[in-house]
Amino acid sequence: MLKTVKAPLRPLKGEIVIPSDKSISHRAVMFSSLAEGECIVRNFSSGADCHSTLNLFKALGVEIDFIDSKTLKIKGCGGKFAPAKFTPAIYTYSCGNSGTTMRLVSGILAGQNFNSVLTGDESLSKRPMRRIIEPLSLMGADISSVDAHAPLTIRGKKLHGITYSSKLASAQVKSCILLAGLNAEGETVFEEPYLSRNHTENLFNYLGADIKIQGAKVTVKPSVLKAKDIDIAGDISSAAFFIVAGLIVKGSDFVIKNVGINPTRAGIIDIVKRMGGDIEILNLRQVSGEDVADIRVKYTEGLKACTIAGADIPRLIDELPVIAVLASQAEGDTIVKNAGDLRNKESDRIKCLVDELSKTGVSMEELEDGFIVHGNTELSGGCELESYHDHRLAMSFYVAGLVCRKEISINGFEWTNISFPEFETLFGKLNS
Repeated sequence: MLKTVKAPLRPLKGEIVIPSDKSISHRAVMFSSLAEGECIVRNFSSGADCHSTLNLFKALGVEIDFIDSKTLKIKGCGGKFAPAKFTPAIYTYSCGNSGTTMRLVSGILAGQNFNSVLTGDESLSKRPMRRIIEPLSLMGADISSVDAHAPLTIRGKKLHGITYSSKLASAQVKSCILLAGLNAEGETVFEEPYLSRNHTENLFNYLGADIKIQGAKVTVKPSVLKAKDIDIAGDISSAAFFIVAGLIVKGSDFVIKNVGINPTRAGIIDIVKRMGGDIEILNLRQVSGEDVADIRVKYTEGLKACTIAGADIPRLIDELPVIAVLASQAEGDTIVKNAGDLRNKESDRIKCLVDELSKTGVSMEELEDGFIVHGNTELSGGCELESYHDHRLAMSFYVAGLVCRKEISINGFEWTNISFPEFETLFGKLNS
């Protein structure tokens, strides 16, 4: 699908409600399936990735029913004093395009009493899985793969706890090992160089797991989760595209309602403030163990470049493509470092981002572990961009198109449905 984007005729104004957080949607289904008892999950994501998780757990025998299009009733498989026992109907489970599904579910299935195979689409099958296979193997897991890529064949074994120091700050790796630790002998300790997103720890606490958190070090002991209703807030990674658009489209002023601003995810808010952007946090509250707020964004002249590195990266790794668009409109050189894992996403996001945004007139340099954006650039547009089957690149290019002099075309724009099928509709609402 070729999508044409041009500068809006008027500023972006009004109020929108962003779709639900995908990271929490995945975990809400997984953890509720593991839990003892029945619960309601409200505002479940409509994205294809989260439905890959939903369908997988249905295939494992979990009773999951839709009350309406965004509300689930889940009857967990956990016993009062025993870990979840699934009743799988099939042997092979598709994770679609979802790395979160494959990596987290591996930690759950590794300790079961049956064998299984996890597959993915062409894109997911290229993504690295060694990062979970190695620590799970240390716990006693039996996993075979094709050069540490999917499909993963998992032969269920009794696991034992380990102490694992990860070189990578990764919520997916951490969550995989903590999930395995729920059903392992002894305690499992996971430590990372920087604190990655902590939705797993928050939900474990909320659902009564035996967990101890000390900065970037987490300890979990064998636990049976207790089912509780879960309300899912809006996804800040989805809100990021609107935040950047509001800052760079002249005259814009709007509110994004009900957004999760978990400190381990809200790096983009800090970066916007560091760059001098006009952003305001309203109505801060807690929902199902997570910080939630409304966000007001206003067009800002005189944005300033900054350096994004180190502990910044785990808190905004998914937002870096659209932050590159923001940096193109700021004064000075914005430098992104220590973000080498961008090369292991749905595409090599560093190379693809530099190659494609450069076509629009953005002045960029590719680094081994990041990029440099030379800012204060007028974007010419008048070009066709390739999305590389990567939803975040496609949506970032859409935002860039809003400030190009000539319209642009984005090839493969349908990949936005993976995470954000409402994307265009919400932009249309702000521009109506």
